[in-house]
Amino acid sequence: MRLRIVYDNEALEGFAGGWGFSSLIEAAGEKVLFDAGWDGNLLLHNLERFGVEREEIDIIVISHTHWDHIGGIADVLHPRVVVHLPDSSSPRLKEEIGRRAKRVETKTQCITEHIWTTGEFKSGREQALILKTGAGLVVVTGCAHPGLETILDAARRYGDIYGVIGGFHEFNRYECIGDLSMIVPCHCTRYKIRVKEIFGERCRECKAGMTIEI
Repeated sequence: MRLRIVYDNEALEGFAGGWGFSSLIEAAGEKVLFDAGWDGNLLLHNLERFGVEREEIDIIVISHTHWDHIGGIADVLHPRVVVHLPDSSSPRLKEEIGRRAKRVETKTQCITEHIWTTGEFKSGREQALILKTGAGLVVVTGCAHPGLETILDAARRYGDIYGVIGGFHEFNRYECIGDLSMIVPCHCTRYKIRVKEIFGERCRECKAGMTIEI
């Protein structure tokens, strides 16, 4: 399984950085875009740098409907793509996306053979992804507004967690991730420097343009 950071506050040379988050997950021949950043032009630029056309995206999953995670979605919609939106999304947003793509309101369910959603947490109105990899489960978050510990607790019902990637928001209960082998704080992680100090080599950089093989 391969995960590419498509949109983040920081970027590698040749990629564009901006406030927001998006990642592209490739597994079993399917491409799943998780979140869409803020700027659609920037999102398309970074996808192009990865050699990916929007028509190649099979599924889009939106963690929550804040502007920095959904702003670029109009630029990656196409008639064949299936869009998983949080249930709390506005009726107008559901209607507009439904006109241009196949829309699904997401419960806790299997999105692909190797990718599950936690379903939307009532607190924070956000969902996260659970990736089933050979190394163990990998959790991918948008901003983790419900609390990273809450998201990880939900994911642990499916098995042992190998790693976590995405925004950690204001998470500082570091003992909750002490047993993880891969920690990748992105986007809106307030205490990113502290996470790096505590977890050393287990903590990886997160920048647009990076590829993580799992």
